[in-house]
Amino acid sequence: MGAPPVFLGLGSNLGDRDAAIRGALDRLAARGFRTTVRSSLWLTEPVGGPPQGAFLNAAAGGETELTPEELLEACLATEREMGRVRTVRNGPRTIDVDVLLFGAERRGGPGLELPHPRLAERRFVLAPLAEIAPDVRHPVLGLTVAELLARCPDRSAVRRFAPVGTPA
Repeated sequence: MGAPPVFLGLGSNLGDRDAAIRGALDRLAARGFRTTVRSSLWLTEPVGGPPQGAFLNAAAGGETELTPEELLEACLATEREMGRVRTVRNGPRTIDVDVLLFGAERRGGPGLELPHPRLAERRFVLAPLAEIAPDVRHPVLGLTVAELLARCPDRSAVRRFAPVGTPA
């Protein structure tokens, strides 16, 4: 029985956004997350927070021997290393890395919630995730990622920007 499939959401709207996403995945690989599939880059309008520039978002699927808490710490360490400073909620950022799904794990708590608590409400997360994992089921809602995207109440602008491996 191998490690459960893990899905991450990545986003950036400061600096070289594509390089930030690639750099985050490289740093996460060094910390124990092996990417097996990555979405295209998606150009997305900011949701919430102050006025700011458009994001590039992507989703990555992979494997890890890390626990969910260790993976979260690896994501946070990657963000810090890449210059993310959390000053304004939902503000501009060099990189954002969220643990979306960790197999069928369900966790609730102040530090880590699985599945990600706003996954079903965010088109900018669901569109890239549906590209690589349309049939994966949300462990609480029981719907596939494709079904969640079709039902998503978020109507913010989201469009494919660059296929995998194409510089932005």
